[in-house]
Amino acid sequence: MADLHDRWVAERRNEHYYKLAKKLNYRSRASFKLIQIDERFGIFKPGDAVVDLGACPGGWCQVAQERTWPNGKVIGVDLRYIKPIEGVETFMGDITHDSTMIELMERFGGKADVVLSDMAPNIAGHYSMDHARSINLCMYAVDVCDRILKKEGKLVMKVFMGDMFDSLMDELKKRFQSVKVHSPDASRDTSSEVYVICQGYYGKSNITLKKPEAEEKKPEFTVKGGFI
Repeated sequence: MADLHDRWVAERRNEHYYKLAKKLNYRSRASFKLIQIDERFGIFKPGDAVVDLGACPGGWCQVAQERTWPNGKVIGVDLRYIKPIEGVETFMGDITHDSTMIELMERFGGKADVVLSDMAPNIAGHYSMDHARSINLCMYAVDVCDRILKKEGKLVMKVFMGDMFDSLMDELKKRFQSVKVHSPDASRDTSSEVYVICQGYYGKSNITLKKPEAEEKKPEFTVKGGFI
């Protein structure tokens, strides 16, 4: 009976955020996750330059634009097309390619104050594989930080919990003064996702990018690296 009650409460809460997103013209209920994270950790300030990785459909871009107004700059990148958002630049690109990093830097005219990542792999239904793919995506987000994040910058990213989580945390603690794990109220109770809130980027791992000699072919997304 308790399980049924807990499930009913969770479904009602999810329905609440879904309806609220529609009412407030947010593109995703996930917008409220970022709102709650910002209210607790103070991620944004007016004038910040923000990059949103895996930004489609654009709910996080909307929140970032509102909270960095009036002089902020928000750029969303995704392999999928993002419908235009007022006050936000978006483009299609693969974050694993230097050409995408270069385009981000050129669009900013410099580097980012905040990197956001709500990226998630296509769920295969096999927990260990889904977790490994989530960690891979997180390491891509870390790589973006090493390339375009300003010293003292911030990173907010989603990750699925699992046995590789501690290794990810070790990598983050090498780069940031503060690394905290948080689950906002807007997250589903049944989800294994958490958000890692990183602040105070040391800026010791910045990578200098070189423009590619030839135009890179834009591939379909595949999970790369040594995690799976």
